Amino acid sequence: MSLPTDRPPYPPDPTHSLDGTASASGQAFGFDGYHAGIDVGGTKVLAVATQPARPTRELASVEHPTASGPDVLTVIDRTLGELRAAVGPEAGPLLAVGVGMPGLVTRSGVLRYGPHLPAASELDVGARLSAARGVPVVVDNDGNCAAWAEHRLGAGAGHDDFVFVGLGTGISCGLVIGGRRVRGTHGFAGEPGHMTVLPDGPRCACGRLGCWEALASGTALAAQARRAATGGRLDRVVQLAGGDPEAVLGEHVTLALAEGDPATMQLAGAFARWVGLGLANLVNLLDPAVIALGGSVVDPRAPWMTLIGQAYDDAVLAGPLRPCTSLVAATAGRRAGAIGAALLAAESVPDLRRPAV
Repeated sequence: MSLPTDRPPYPPDPTHSLDGTASASGQAFGFDGYHAGIDVGGTKVLAVATQPARPTRELASVEHPTASGPDVLTVIDRTLGELRAAVGPEAGPLLAVGVGMPGLVTRSGVLRYGPHLPAASELDVGARLSAARGVPVVVDNDGNCAAWAEHRLGAGAGHDDFVFVGLGTGISCGLVIGGRRVRGTHGFAGEPGHMTVLPDGPRCACGRLGCWEALASGTALAAQARRAATGGRLDRVVQLAGGDPEAVLGEHVTLALAEGDPATMQLAGAFARWVGLGLANLVNLLDPAVIALGGSVVDPRAPWMTLIGQAYDDAVLAGPLRPCTSLVAATAGRRAGAIGAALLAAESVPDLRRPAV
């Protein structure tokens, strides 16, 4: 299936920056060309345009709901077209694209398997987008992209051994060891969300039982809260959800937790123990200097980091005796995956100044 080439004009989106500033177009920066970073998540496709010389600054961003199956390529391509309109002609040409995909991504840019995009298996994202756009396309796992942004610009800056864990629709992860991304022989490293932590536990999106993701992701938190709510144990959470236990989301849990609701605190403590167990396993295996937690679950309105930190301390091997691995909140925000993808694109083609065609 070829990607569409006729794209309607779109109005520019507001611009953003990791440092909190904004610019109306690329003209103010005096550069020729931009990189695009795209983060494909379980619920959204987010694209950002960045300046080659100042990768922390976003020139524009575009967001769409994630499509299923091969249609995700059409959504990505449409998003790139809208991003082109948003940055304006003053920014110069698109130089390269980085894409973060949720799942097993080969070193050649093929999405071999995605638990949250099951119909998109064996999707050659890199080759097809490159052919459609006429520029180099670098594809990696979404967690690797977010980890690279945090390592270069955020909570992992200055640390050669660093782990990023994102708690959202699933559990994303990226590993930086010795200052380098760890991808493994086939490109599939960094999937701790699918390590089994409870044999015969709840079914995961991947189809297996008892994965860490099935117990410690944002999706898992919402499911656990709905079960407790239908059992009459989370009255305040149900109130925040409009009185319908089946409408309970993770955000409602966070709001009730921020209020100090005792029943919610009990649920959150149990959830935090599953998160802490997985983090302790990562530290026991890798001994990083820092683990940065990101994703929708780590909401500063509630004491999530405190609860998870306590659970991690209880679970890690020889906790009181070993040098501390810092557990911190990620700082690059919800755009970390897209920013990291743009960084990878820029670093993969550092001498590129013009599009291929």
